[in-house]
Amino acid sequence: MSDAEKLAAIPLLPIKNAVLFPYMLMPLSVGRPSSVAAVERAMAGEEKRIVIVAQRDAGVDEPKQEDLFGVGTNSVIKKLGRRPDGAIEMVVQGIERVTLVKVTESRGALDARVQRLPFPQDTGDEVEALRRAVLEIAQQAIALTQVQAPEELARLILVHEDPTRMVYLLGSVLSLPVEKEQALLEASTRLEALRLMHEYLSHEVHVLALRNKIVSEAETEIGKEQREYMLRQQMRAIQQELGEQNPEQAETDQLRDRLAKADLPDEVRKQAERELKRVQKLPPAAPDYHVTRSYLELVSELPWRKRSPEVIDIALARAVLDEDHYDLREVKERILEQLGVLKMNPQAKAPILCFVGPPGTGKTSLGQSIARAMGRKFERMSLGGLHDEAELRGHRRTYIGAMPGRIIEAIRRAGVNNPLLMLDEVDKLGQDFRGDPASALLEVLDPEQNRNFHDNYLDLPFDLSKVFFITTANTFDTVPRPLLDRMEVLTLSGYSEEEKCEIARRYLIPRQSQDSGLTPAQFTITSDALRRVVERYTREAGLRQLERAIGRLAHKVALRFAERKTDPVTVQPDDLVEMLGPERFFLEQAREVLPPGVAVGLAWTETGGDVLYVEATLLPEGQGLTLTGHLGEVMQESAKAAHSYLWSHCDDLAIDRAQFRKSGVHVHVPAGAIPKDGPSAGVTMVSALASLFAGHAARKDTAMTGEITLSGLVLPIGGVKEKVLAARRAGLQRIILPKENAKDLREIPDDVRSGMEFVFVQHIKDVLAAAIPEMADRLTPAPVAG
Repeated sequence: MSDAEKLAAIPLLPIKNAVLFPYMLMPLSVGRPSSVAAVERAMAGEEKRIVIVAQRDAGVDEPKQEDLFGVGTNSVIKKLGRRPDGAIEMVVQGIERVTLVKVTESRGALDARVQRLPFPQDTGDEVEALRRAVLEIAQQAIALTQVQAPEELARLILVHEDPTRMVYLLGSVLSLPVEKEQALLEASTRLEALRLMHEYLSHEVHVLALRNKIVSEAETEIGKEQREYMLRQQMRAIQQELGEQNPEQAETDQLRDRLAKADLPDEVRKQAERELKRVQKLPPAAPDYHVTRSYLELVSELPWRKRSPEVIDIALARAVLDEDHYDLREVKERILEQLGVLKMNPQAKAPILCFVGPPGTGKTSLGQSIARAMGRKFERMSLGGLHDEAELRGHRRTYIGAMPGRIIEAIRRAGVNNPLLMLDEVDKLGQDFRGDPASALLEVLDPEQNRNFHDNYLDLPFDLSKVFFITTANTFDTVPRPLLDRMEVLTLSGYSEEEKCEIARRYLIPRQSQDSGLTPAQFTITSDALRRVVERYTREAGLRQLERAIGRLAHKVALRFAERKTDPVTVQPDDLVEMLGPERFFLEQAREVLPPGVAVGLAWTETGGDVLYVEATLLPEGQGLTLTGHLGEVMQESAKAAHSYLWSHCDDLAIDRAQFRKSGVHVHVPAGAIPKDGPSAGVTMVSALASLFAGHAARKDTAMTGEITLSGLVLPIGGVKEKVLAARRAGLQRIILPKENAKDLREIPDDVRSGMEFVFVQHIKDVLAAAIPEMADRLTPAPVAG
């Protein structure tokens, strides 16, 4: 290659997972746009030259110079063809080695300026010895490999006396990694190239020998299995002649006996007999043999007509429910009503109950108590995070590893067709490409449809109408409406401090004492200490944190007895800091004085109620209404409605109208990282804004909740019990409620209701008069519809 040729730009073709050696032919398929452009440019030249270089990383689709090896092969295109999709099929032949000097991009293709790299010409005895050693080991490798015409390949290698050409030929024949092929191409001496090839061939011979050994052993194993099969067939024939029973026949007879004792319905028995005849004809090695056998075992184990006897004793059931759970009057009465119906009419359909409430309120344990009260078997299955519909309905037997669904498996474990089946966390069902489990539950939880429930694996109708289904959820907002329509919702609200203390005395302390190995005499908690734990170490609607705190106290006492300190321990309030650490929660003492623009609201959450402070401030020379605190759309609309109402009723409320024109308003609800939404903050928004514009503070002991309208009406809201309990926990004794929510106070315990003051309102003016004392005199009573 002349200096002029060295400086000229030659088209460059990067290739993946291969190296082109000089003198060798290589077929290539070119599809990348830049590569096609490079080939087109090479074909346009007289010599049809193109430089071919291997990529360092095959995953790079648009390689640059740093992505390519530094040494490539100058080649000529011998043959070229075009495919309909635009790709090019061609055959190239290497000519000489070249070193990449510079790679540039021009008109969508890569060009290379290269420098010729001469072939090594070193000689000597060591080179000749290595050449002969490579020839010998190459013949061994050719003999071990499964290539066509190995004799011709061996002769072709012997023809080449030039060690370099022999190495290149072997490198193109062997399946070497691209790094090893590149090392052969870049070898600066014949001695280096022969040493590399000898090392590579030694490794290949070792690997090929191991492969042939494995293949030989596998063929021997197959021959052994065929021989064992023939022997089994002969043994079976001998057993038949002697009148003996083979193991497969014994298993089939055992299945037949189990099906006969299962008391199957007629339709099920016909299907089982068909499958049994089929399994008798199958050899034990057939894949369908074990599938069909597992299917028949499921059919024989399902309780098609077996049910647990029910001796319904209402008094006993009431005693069981009262023993296991404190309060929950509404839920207990509903269960007792259903027991009364079943006692009067045993053929009545079992109800579908849905317990909705915050975590830790006893939904799951209540299901166990109901099963004990009814004398039924109890089975529980969690639906949280379930995405695959086949988990409920099962997989068809055509799939490998098919299994029945969870519903049928639960019935199988129960052993009766009338258990109490609890479906936990129904509000956390998922949905993706594998189906919608909630849709599958529509059939399961419909008394009109579940008489003939079809599991995909079982493929036979199974009667679920006698199953007592109970579902649980933390909220029914995420439960699909068609599914919710099939269930009777019973709400389990949070507990008051008095209820928590009573539950702790009756259930939590004895249970934690027993779990810690303590007797009642060794571990006691005073009433004051227990109330302090409830108020200062837990803040929840349920009881889980409380039970953990009591468990920690029991563990501390158990450690003392384990260290041979045998004095009984009575936990006093002063001991709690040492045993449980600093108090985690405090009553809302930080807002002893509410400045103008702040009002106390009440919110409902999945974990119970919470106190919500709404803060508002004027922005001099600002405009409009700014809302912050991660508020949802409904809550934002409540703030806008409150602002608009006050602006339109400035004269009635004795508020300076100029403030609305000259100043903007910023409304913020603290705990800004927590999403908040709902219409019940409307009265709190209007009270905070009215307090701001009037310049008078709202009462610090008063919390409020209710939805507002632009005409000034206060509409009812939900979650009254949770909100009242939250206000009680925060030390607020006065609550403003919509008048239509007065009926909801019956859900609140008497001891909580008697210690609080409730103000019922119908109009925004009533709210402002009750919340801001200084505005009460200037407000005219709101008209009340007669």
